[in-house]
Amino acid sequence: MSDTPETEDVPAMNAIDEAAAEWVQRRQFWNWSESDQKALDGWLAQSMAHRVAYWRLNAAYARTERLSALRRPASGEGASRLRFTPLITGIAASVAIALAAGLVAANVFLRPHERTFETPVGGHQIVSFADGTRIELNTNTEIRARMTTGERTIWLDRGEAYFQVKHDAAHPFVVMIGDRRVTDLGTRFVIRRATSETQVAVVQGAVRFDAPGVQSAAYTAMLHPGDVATATTDSMSIAKRSTRDLGRELSWRRGVVVFDRTTLADAASEFNRYNRRKIVIADPAAASLAIDGTFATTDEAAFIDAARTIFGLHVDSDGKDIVISR
Repeated sequence: MSDTPETEDVPAMNAIDEAAAEWVQRRQFWNWSESDQKALDGWLAQSMAHRVAYWRLNAAYARTERLSALRRPASGEGASRLRFTPLITGIAASVAIALAAGLVAANVFLRPHERTFETPVGGHQIVSFADGTRIELNTNTEIRARMTTGERTIWLDRGEAYFQVKHDAAHPFVVMIGDRRVTDLGTRFVIRRATSETQVAVVQGAVRFDAPGVQSAAYTAMLHPGDVATATTDSMSIAKRSTRDLGRELSWRRGVVVFDRTTLADAASEFNRYNRRKIVIADPAAASLAIDGTFATTDEAAFIDAARTIFGLHVDSDGKDIVISR
């Protein structure tokens, strides 16, 4: 198959134009990172058709930028006219790129733009957005983001994330966790999504937490600093945590887990979130023992040594998991 765009069929060309339009939009209107550039370079290297489509659309955007610069009012003209220049520039650029790519690419710019961010087991990532909002993703976490001038919505599909939100009353920041919703009221908060429940803890400011319950009963709560709400399929409970307790629960942001009279079973469960090789506590007597200490999230060896040295427990491996018992 030839590497020239002339030999591509129409559906394939439309798909390439759509992808190229998305790359141009991401580069111009999102916080562009080194990993984004590597991904773009890889896509461009796949075929000459990719490169031609991208160069064509990027040139259309550049022409719009130059036209906007030529038409900017002189410094002595009214400030009210100047305020509209960035908005007009952005709209004109999107229209120019869409026209260059054709109808399919136009649909890319007309529909809300989403991006997906995820971390592997043991991973940690910080995502920054143009409005000043930052989201930290903990181990094995996936979010989807739709951040536009008119909408700020995040979907937490799995895992745990810490949110530092730039408040904007005119454009609320919303996090969807399945059919549950957290609405920012100017705050910092953490959400953890498990199989059977969702937990929301507020560090600063306030959020509104809406959760449907069994038989369509709905639960709504206003949460403030120190409030920790836990929602299941048919209930919601709210507990109060100290600043110290919240700091301990957020220690993953520093790459550690902190245990304070934590049962060995709970400590092993927490370690298992960050490591593919799992720790199994084989008997109830060992599981109920309490442990203190700070451990790196991926340092299973230190935890195992502590269990062996402090409690005199037996440690074995079945080839896949680590088994701890009396």
